[in-house]
Amino acid sequence: MLEYLFFDAGQRDKFVQHARALGVQCTLADDQLGLVVGVPEDLPDTTEASLEACYESLRQEEARLVEQSEGGLKKHLAGIQLQLPDGRSCMVALQPDIASRLMACLSLEEIQDLFVNVAHCALQAENGPLCKR
Repeated sequence: MLEYLFFDAGQRDKFVQHARALGVQCTLADDQLGLVVGVPEDLPDTTEASLEACYESLRQEEARLVEQSEGGLKKHLAGIQLQLPDGRSCMVALQPDIASRLMACLSLEEIQDLFVNVAHCALQAENGPLCKR
């Protein structure tokens, strides 16, 4: 399942409308990071490209809306929910511009994997140079 993350219900609904017009079935979920739209992974390349273009356009539109809102990015928060090696769950706060840059390059799953790896290494640190591990 491919997942697309939105922070605004209106933007999510525009994406879902576009996907359905292409004949794509969507699943909707809310999680701690935002509004998630899931679509099947086995889509034709042209359909997937159309969804990606729509998503990128909506993300840019959403960023403009945030910047134009009162307080702009200064009043918005971002975070990554992760599971610590001992089983506890925690939220790592991020500056919105850093979260945006991460999401521009990595999928939500890749970002979470990165943070889980950092947490594991920090909590179960092996001191010394990497070449001696």
